[in-house]
Amino acid sequence: MSALRVGVVGAGRVGAVLSAALRAAGHDVVAAAGESDASRSRIASLLPGVPRRKPTAVARTAGLLLLAVPDDMLGNVVTMLADSGALRPGQLVVHTSGRHGLAVLEPARAVGARIAAMHPAMTFTGTAVDLERLTGTVFGLTADPAERAVVEGLVADLGGTPMWVPEEMRTLYHAGLAHGANHLVTLVTEAMEILSAAGADDPAGTLRPLLTAALDNALAHGDAALTGPIVRGDLGTVEAHLRDVEANAPQTLASYVALARATLGRAVTDGRLVPLRAQRIREALDAAETRARVRVR
Repeated sequence: MSALRVGVVGAGRVGAVLSAALRAAGHDVVAAAGESDASRSRIASLLPGVPRRKPTAVARTAGLLLLAVPDDMLGNVVTMLADSGALRPGQLVVHTSGRHGLAVLEPARAVGARIAAMHPAMTFTGTAVDLERLTGTVFGLTADPAERAVVEGLVADLGGTPMWVPEEMRTLYHAGLAHGANHLVTLVTEAMEILSAAGADDPAGTLRPLLTAALDNALAHGDAALTGPIVRGDLGTVEAHLRDVEANAPQTLASYVALARATLGRAVTDGRLVPLRAQRIREALDAAETRARVRVR
């Protein structure tokens, strides 16, 4: 697509990387806004030569304004830019929030700007490493029909894959991503803590081949990829797990129990675990939760 004058408000992990990728694709990044030391560092490393400006100044110079600020700040930022006169008719205003769609950009639409939501379904480090990872990344898009072609063009320039998300489904779309990615980080970190408590010298190395295979199998086969003591109905093993986790890594017990319950329900639903055996495992999980509550008191 034709080169655009790009301004980014929010030079965080996402904004700085997307701007750098657009620049590499031939667009002209004319200004960036970011106040923290981390943002200043990202502008210097990923966008060398791009001036750092106030958000209103960035907006006034940009044909494509990229808003990459936290979800809860986005509405206030759009309103402030619109009320200050920094936005104009025909300008393309695009945010990178997963949760929000077009409604949050209504102040920009009201002054005649073209609006869109463009969320990369990827976790970012905020470094040059992310630039290669953008290739093939799915972008959750929401836009009016008139803007669809230009937004798909931006995704193509970023090396991504477009996925159109209805306005009313933006939050649900984002919940699925957060549940899978953010909660996975918590789960893996807690698994490493349990292995460390068991004496593992390299818990990450111990888990890596197992988790890689489990993730690949889950993505390919869903519930059919489930293995382990709950699916087998091994009550004694589950009870032993609970006792040792309580004794040695109690901070991980709540998530172990919660995920065990979810796994139990799925194993019963698909018929791999008979209800009677499931009930006995459920009782063991209840007992562990009760002991934990008593210990806290």
